[in-house]
Amino acid sequence: MAVIKSRFTLRLDLTDHAKIKKIAESENRSMTNMIETLIKNQIQQYEKEHGEIVVTEEDLSLE
Repeated sequence: MAVIKSRFTLRLDLTDHAKIKKIAESENRSMTNMIETLIKNQIQQYEKEHGEIVVTEEDLSLE
């Protein structure tokens, strides 16, 4: 089954962009994949500290 992903614009400070690019290159990842991985890791850390974030069907609406 295909994974549906949302698309949005992300503005980064030039220094942060350059640092993420270097991290991505060191792990042989694209910038997009690296940013997605960093976000997923942060969500896991947050849930570890605060409990699972419950997501409803309404939350998944793209509107």
